[in-house]
Amino acid sequence: MPEPTKKDETPNGEKESVAPDSSEAPMPTPEISLEVSPPPPEQPVETEGKDPQPIEVIKPVQPEPVENGSKEPEPEAVVVGAKEQVESVNSEVKEEAPSPCSPPLPATVKEEAEPVVTEVNQPPEPVVTVVTPPPPPPPEPVVTDVTQPPEPVVTVVTPPPPPPPPPHPEPVVTEVTQLPEPVVTVVTPPPPHPEPVVTKVTQLPEPVVTVVTPPPQPVVTLVTPPPPPPPEPVVTVQVTPPPPPADKDDDATTNTPSPPPPPEDANTAKKLSIELPMWSLGEGQAPEDLDKPVDTPPLSSLLIERPQGGSITVGGDISFVAKVEAQDLLRKPTIKWFKGKWMDLASKTGKHLQLKETFDRRTKIHTFEMHIIKAKDNYAGNYRCEVTYKDKFDSCSFDLEVKELEQSQSVDIRSAFKRSSEGHEDAGDLDFSGLLKHREPKQDETPEVDVWEILKSARPDQYEKIAFEYGITDLRGLLKRLKKTKKEEKKSEAFAKKLDPAYQADKGGKIRLVVDLADPTVELKWYKNGQEIRPTPKFIFEQKGTQRILVINNCGLNDDAAYSVAAGEEKCTTELFVKELPVKITKGIEAVKTTVNERIELECEVSEEGAQVKWCKNGVEVPTGPRSRYRVKSDGLKHWLIIDDASKEDTGTFSLMASGGTSEAKVQVELKPLKIIQDLQDMTVLLGQPLKMHCEIFPGNVPGRWYRNGQLIQSNDRINILQRAKNHRLEIVNSTLHDAGDYTFVPEGYSQSLCAKIHIVDPPRVHLESLNFPDNTVTIVAGNKLRVEIPISGEPAPRVVWMKGERVILDSGHRVRAETFPDHTSLTIDIAEKEDTGNYKIVLQNEAGEAGASVKVKVVDIPDPPEVPLVTEVGGDWCSMTWEPPIYDGGSPILGYFIERKKKQSSRWMRLNFDLNKETTFEPKKMIEGVPYEVRVFAVNAIGVSKPSEPSKAFVPLAVTSEPTMLVVDDVTDTTVTMKWRPPDTIGAAGLDGYLVEYCIEGTDDWRVTNKELTEKTKYTITGLPPEAKILVRVRAINAAGASTPRTLQHSILVKEVIEPPKIRIPRHLKQTYTRKVGEAVNLVIPFMGKPRPKVSWLKEGQTVDPTQVTIRNTDCDSIIFIRKAERKHSGMYDMKVEVENHVDTAIVDIQIVDLPGPPQCVKIDEVWGGNVALDWTPPKDNGNAAITGYTIQKADKKTMEWYTCIEHYHRTCITITELVVGNEYYFRIYSENMVGLSEGATQTKDSALIVKEGMQLKNPEYIDHDFKEPPKFTQPLINTFAIAGYNATLNCSVRANPRPKVIWMKNKIAIIDDPRYRMFSNQGVCTLEIRKPSPYDGGMYSCKAINDLGDALVECKLEVKVPTQD
Repeated sequence: MPEPTKKDETPNGEKESVAPDSSEAPMPTPEISLEVSPPPPEQPVETEGKDPQPIEVIKPVQPEPVENGSKEPEPEAVVVGAKEQVESVNSEVKEEAPSPCSPPLPATVKEEAEPVVTEVNQPPEPVVTVVTPPPPPPPEPVVTDVTQPPEPVVTVVTPPPPPPPPPHPEPVVTEVTQLPEPVVTVVTPPPPHPEPVVTKVTQLPEPVVTVVTPPPQPVVTLVTPPPPPPPEPVVTVQVTPPPPPADKDDDATTNTPSPPPPPEDANTAKKLSIELPMWSLGEGQAPEDLDKPVDTPPLSSLLIERPQGGSITVGGDISFVAKVEAQDLLRKPTIKWFKGKWMDLASKTGKHLQLKETFDRRTKIHTFEMHIIKAKDNYAGNYRCEVTYKDKFDSCSFDLEVKELEQSQSVDIRSAFKRSSEGHEDAGDLDFSGLLKHREPKQDETPEVDVWEILKSARPDQYEKIAFEYGITDLRGLLKRLKKTKKEEKKSEAFAKKLDPAYQADKGGKIRLVVDLADPTVELKWYKNGQEIRPTPKFIFEQKGTQRILVINNCGLNDDAAYSVAAGEEKCTTELFVKELPVKITKGIEAVKTTVNERIELECEVSEEGAQVKWCKNGVEVPTGPRSRYRVKSDGLKHWLIIDDASKEDTGTFSLMASGGTSEAKVQVELKPLKIIQDLQDMTVLLGQPLKMHCEIFPGNVPGRWYRNGQLIQSNDRINILQRAKNHRLEIVNSTLHDAGDYTFVPEGYSQSLCAKIHIVDPPRVHLESLNFPDNTVTIVAGNKLRVEIPISGEPAPRVVWMKGERVILDSGHRVRAETFPDHTSLTIDIAEKEDTGNYKIVLQNEAGEAGASVKVKVVDIPDPPEVPLVTEVGGDWCSMTWEPPIYDGGSPILGYFIERKKKQSSRWMRLNFDLNKETTFEPKKMIEGVPYEVRVFAVNAIGVSKPSEPSKAFVPLAVTSEPTMLVVDDVTDTTVTMKWRPPDTIGAAGLDGYLVEYCIEGTDDWRVTNKELTEKTKYTITGLPPEAKILVRVRAINAAGASTPRTLQHSILVKEVIEPPKIRIPRHLKQTYTRKVGEAVNLVIPFMGKPRPKVSWLKEGQTVDPTQVTIRNTDCDSIIFIRKAERKHSGMYDMKVEVENHVDTAIVDIQIVDLPGPPQCVKIDEVWGGNVALDWTPPKDNGNAAITGYTIQKADKKTMEWYTCIEHYHRTCITITELVVGNEYYFRIYSENMVGLSEGATQTKDSALIVKEGMQLKNPEYIDHDFKEPPKFTQPLINTFAIAGYNATLNCSVRANPRPKVIWMKNKIAIIDDPRYRMFSNQGVCTLEIRKPSPYDGGMYSCKAINDLGDALVECKLEVKVPTQD
């Protein structure tokens, strides 16, 4: 089996070089005209290589005399396979062809492509070289430069430049094999002033097809003179570019007739026109149809702005924008961005690629953007944008070039391949510019880049780009030298021979992909587009020695893909290109002229059976579905388009399009004259009655259609459409309102129509049953919008009037309005109010009668707020409240109430019940006693919650106190009874306003209030009692909450005075000597008992007390001694005597007033030895009326006379002072101390004591005094304590601190200050709190806090007071 051809080779092994596109604009398709002139008979042509292949000859159509006036017949011009070669080239380069949206890309030159050189030594056949130029600037005269006169004359004519070229220009390639004809060279002149292009024509062993786009330089054609053959005509080829198409499209290029050639002058040879078919992506026209006008079908163009290609450097950013007009689109179109063939970029978005969509509602334009951020090298390539909307499709391709940053080049190979006057060996065989123009080579700077290494490692399609980048103009010489340099390839470990870079196969053919393995045992896998291939009848795996072969049978277009084979870790890839041969039209369509209702058959014959063709009408593809009027039939090579029943709309140009050409024909359908015998008549029909319409027309066999109000009428069970010859009838069994309107009968195929009006009359009716409202009552919530739509009927449309009472509701009302429509009427209330409740009447009138109905509207709303709530009773943490229901319940029954409360000073309301309270009373609980509160109420119905009521008057939850305690009889006389009691255990936040004392005679329930005003004291004397009566007494505690439970005396009291012997109750602290300092106040209270009131007397040391020195005050139960400022003379024994008639009781109180002592006497130094001094003294004369408790001895150095305390609280009258500094002289002084303190003065020694130095000198070390300061720290904490009510309790703790701390006692975090119930002591760090006769109210958390400058400390304990139970 022969090896498959490469991508750049034709199936016959002939190599082609595809001309690069012009940088200014795409290339239009040229039209070629040949002028044949006979060459001189001499100079025979020598033939090198093989004999010419047999060829097919095509004779020219119009022989013309040549320029020299010769009348000899022209030889036959031979063009072999031109159409096929054009298609082959188009199919092979379609991947590289630039899109209409991108700038032209440089042509791709494959490595295998030979330099385009045509050598002819023996031209038995003409070799035609077609050079396709870019669109030239303004035309200039063409100069044909022929080296020798005997050679054939070649004249090149270039027409004026066409309008802007089409988006898909493709070169026309003409393949001419070797013929025994003259050598013909066709050259198209380029723009002036560039360097020349030299084409050397020699003989090749095989036909060569060359398509060259020269750079902008003069064209010089050199033809090697062959031996003189028989005289041959001169052929002049005229290339005429066609005008551009009217529209652009990515998938097809519309062919249009070529413009007429320029006018000939007298010196111009007559031309023989040889027209070659033009192709665009497999579609085109036959040669004979080029001159015929072709209707351009409308293209599906969605993009109004297409993305344009561009170039950026590595790391740069670029954006591509596509815009789609959405004026006629119902939804957003779908857009996809691709790179290459199939890489969808939607899944590649990230930090380097972003897709964005926006829509401008004003301009109705969708904008799609693709942003490439920080581009890399591999981002370069061809991109594609596809837009789809339903059956519409549009696409656009564009290119992105990513440029490397400029780098210095190290090797200069450009000078060897630049066109110069010197012909070097490496300059290539085509460097003929030195023959025409001499100039010195330009010296370039030595580059820093090794271009040879770049070319060796680059792909063949990158050679031209690299040459252009480094300024190499002689690409052919570069390719020739590069071919001599063998490319070093890394030897594959798995493959002895890899796949070729590309393969080509014909559609329906078979292809073999062969690899040679270095290791036959390795596992091999084949892949197609990355998907593994499994053995099937289409894909067959073969094995031959070390060769592994993949056979692909019946190649189709879907087999055009990338194939790869993996052997272990290595992989090699290739591409398969499937070529589809064009289908030609062998017999065209013939024109048809007929009349309506006739049958039309359009027949066409093509060159291939089963070919896919497309029938078009006026350039638009005709629908061929099951419901279409058009039928398509094919049999072998023939194809038919059949129209069974022709109509006037079928007039137009019908065409059949095949891949190899197009055939057209005009179809003209004419109408027969129409005559109306009986026209339709206007009718008025009652609703429900039958309707019959009749008309007569000629010709009679013309069908027609009935329309009502422009809508087609179809037959059904109720409507019958009849036709008998020329009679046409429309019958409706039971007419309805929908049957009224304008009826039209349209004969098919005619523009005339028959019209009539049908009027249906129906009395008005109101259809309330469709509302589904009970009792025709509509309920609406106030504040909402109400719209009641009631269907009505009647023909003609009745007049509708809405009324509420006697008031008519107009359609122009602002808030309440009525509107009427053809099939219903509506009542609209924008914002419903409770005043809108009521009956609404509807009255309908038309010419057929009158009807009426009524609708009831009920507006429901939230209820009004309830009345202000009243607080009827208040407790300690509760209250009782009541309220009246709201006056207006909102049209819906009250379901219940919500109650809220708040503190008077607060603005935050708290809901008290989450379940509706159905009563109008409520008891809020869990309130804080003593805090003012307010309450309010919400009413709730089925619509919602009302606004809150006004807040109630502020109230304070207060609780009455507990009953007074320990009620006892204090005194009884003949007419009075004195009662005593203690305050209640629980007082509460309302406090205690006073007490109310009541009594009643024993045996009765008549309690009498003895004190009209409350007494705050806990003792009260009831006066005005009858003697010898027995009474019961009770006491109530009164506060703002009311009276407490009364405390009643358990037994009755006899109103009769009783003598009680006196008894003095000496307090415990007075049973010992009562000591006070001079200047302090003395206030002693000594209680006593006795009845009647005892007589009290005082004596001091047996003498009457001087009232000017001591104040004595006596009461019924105690006696008070008061000394405002005590002096030492107030000390002594005080005798107290209490007398009741013959009963006496006495007591003695010892009062001692103390003062500071005097200083000691006779302080002297007894002895001094070493560092010791012995002191001696006598006690002071005045001890301050208190025993001397100690002495304080101080010393002072004679030099400084600064006194330092040696010892304190010393009890003896002699002492030895030690550790005195040797060499210093000291004085000493002594203070005396008693319970009051140190004496005001001190006694100092008269003499000093000198500490004598003995022998060696002693240096006393220096010591740093110890810092005794420390923050408070409790060494003994408080402990939880239980106390008995009525018995004193003490709390003890100990604290250590320096300096002495301040001690604060607290109860429940509140400091205890000046409270007579508490006594606080602190002695030597021991802190004591005494609670006098505690009650349960005194229980709680007690804490002791010690504070000094260095910090503080805190200890706590819990005190619980228990009340003893009474058995």
